[in-house]
Amino acid sequence: MKRRRKTADRVQLMRRYQRGLLCSAVAPHKRFLAWQECHKLCLLVYKATESFPKHELYGLTSQARRAAFSAPANIVEGASRKGRNEFRHFLDISLGSLSELEYALEVAAALGYLKPQDQAALEVQQKRARIFTWKLKKSMR
Repeated sequence: MKRRRKTADRVQLMRRYQRGLLCSAVAPHKRFLAWQECHKLCLLVYKATESFPKHELYGLTSQARRAAFSAPANIVEGASRKGRNEFRHFLDISLGSLSELEYALEVAAALGYLKPQDQAALEVQQKRARIFTWKLKKSMR
């Protein structure tokens, strides 16, 4: 009797979900550590670039922010796709954005726009984001 009741409850929940009355508890991309680390990096980059000179607003500031935003955004888009190959493609793009960001931060540090403690924190977070994204991509084989 209990088994039938549990099955009936599951079927009822599934029907409610399919009709749009129930949404999933967590968005698909939020369960990935790679997305979580890229998201943290994005927030750090936005905070660090607030102190960049105004004449860099449409140059280095914009480029660093776009690259930082692109990394987690591509994981979000890839997680919403159906196939593994598509997801791997978006993870490749995310890794490219992380590499681009690494260079933008290197230039900013060389020009003296980043404080040493900010540079160190960004470097550590960028490496963590890259490692987790790479591991996620490897797990998609």
